[in-house]
Amino acid sequence: MSKQILVAPLNWGLGHAARCIPIINALISEGFEPIIASDGEALALLRKEFNSLPWIKLPSYNITYAKNGKYFKLKLIREFPKLLKVIRDEKKLINNFLGKNEISGIISDNRLGVKSKKVPSVFMTHQLNVLSGNTTWFSTKMHQYFINKFDVCWVPDAHGAINLSGKLGRTKSLAIPTKYIGPLSRFNYHNTEIKYDILVLISGPEPQRTLLEEKLFFEFKNYSRSIVFVKGIVEQEQTIEVIGNMTIYNFMTTELLEKTINESDLIISRSGYTTVMDLAKLNKKAFFIPTPGQYEQEYLANRLTDIGLVPSCSQDKFTLKNIEEVDDFEGLKAIDFEVNYKELFSLF
Repeated sequence: MSKQILVAPLNWGLGHAARCIPIINALISEGFEPIIASDGEALALLRKEFNSLPWIKLPSYNITYAKNGKYFKLKLIREFPKLLKVIRDEKKLINNFLGKNEISGIISDNRLGVKSKKVPSVFMTHQLNVLSGNTTWFSTKMHQYFINKFDVCWVPDAHGAINLSGKLGRTKSLAIPTKYIGPLSRFNYHNTEIKYDILVLISGPEPQRTLLEEKLFFEFKNYSRSIVFVKGIVEQEQTIEVIGNMTIYNFMTTELLEKTINESDLIISRSGYTTVMDLAKLNKKAFFIPTPGQYEQEYLANRLTDIGLVPSCSQDKFTLKNIEEVDDFEGLKAIDFEVNYKELFSLF
């Protein structure tokens, strides 16, 4: 029998699930049988991508954003006791599952309670430092406390000076081994004809996902060029709506999204790390609008703007005029990094 590996991404937007897709494909190629473990839209996305794989539903973190970005950190602090309960529930469920199933390893993408002392347990994250303003030292210490309970940490980035995560993905304070596995993307670059002027990618927890959707619909309602909107809402059926110059999808599967990004001249999106990895892999021009109050996305957007790759601005300040800035920026470029999955999975 093939060794079974539990792959468990956090359900916080679609980024964690999306970057697990190449990991799951690599596991299958190397002769393992992945078992998907998540909840909500992350689980729905992976079940659509891998409809023949076994899966289990994990407790939901129920992470939401404050409507006003300046209250984002306060809201997370208030929800911390609930988060600790979910972590305990995860541990209990995983222990029960391992007691009834032959599992050879666990890969957790930012799910803090999905681990076991019985099998090798990997924690995958690009956030070795968790930015939270004047409490960064505390949020980082807490996150590393949980990471250190795993056997090894995989960082989806390059280790050298040319990297995508900046200070987020670098630390000397972890007690467990850290392995840089290169940027992860489910997509491949294709040199193809450009068909769309702008592709808008929206995702992430509510209510900020909807607030950005409403903002961009308003800004682009009278725009004369071709626009594709992907709302990032994973539902049972794909829907397509055409309003004037806009073609609107509720979600796209990997194959269609890869094709559409390659065929688009400019991408407007959040500056989530998975999006950064995807657009770098596809060598795309972009404009980033970080989620209000989310320090990680604000840091990534500001860093890429400062080094001349991608322009960005806050959500409340975005107008069509901002798009003109894109010509002054270089755009994202792929990092040459070859992952040796056979060596990576030798842990199991």
